[in-house]
Amino acid sequence: MNELITALKKGIVVISFKKIDSGEIRVMPSTLNEKLMPDGVKIMNISSESETIMVWSLDKNAWRDVRVNTITEWRVENE
Repeated sequence: MNELITALKKGIVVISFKKIDSGEIRVMPSTLNEKLMPDGVKIMNISSESETIMVWSLDKNAWRDVRVNTITEWRVENE
C-alpha cells in the first residue's frame, strides 16, 4: 500500500478495483499529486493502514474512496 500511495503522490496511477455495489471492475485514472488536481483541492493525510484510500479520480474530476481489499491491480501511467 505504501508503494501505491507514493506512486499516487508522484503522478497518475490507473487503479483497477471491484465495485462493491455491482461487482463490476472499474478502471480509474487517479492521483494524489496536487499539480494534477484543480486549484484549491488539497491532499488529506493518507494512512497505509487504512481500509480505504481517498484518491482524486481524473475521469470524474472528484474524490473517490476505494476499499483497499477491492483493488485488483494498479499501474503507474506514463512513467
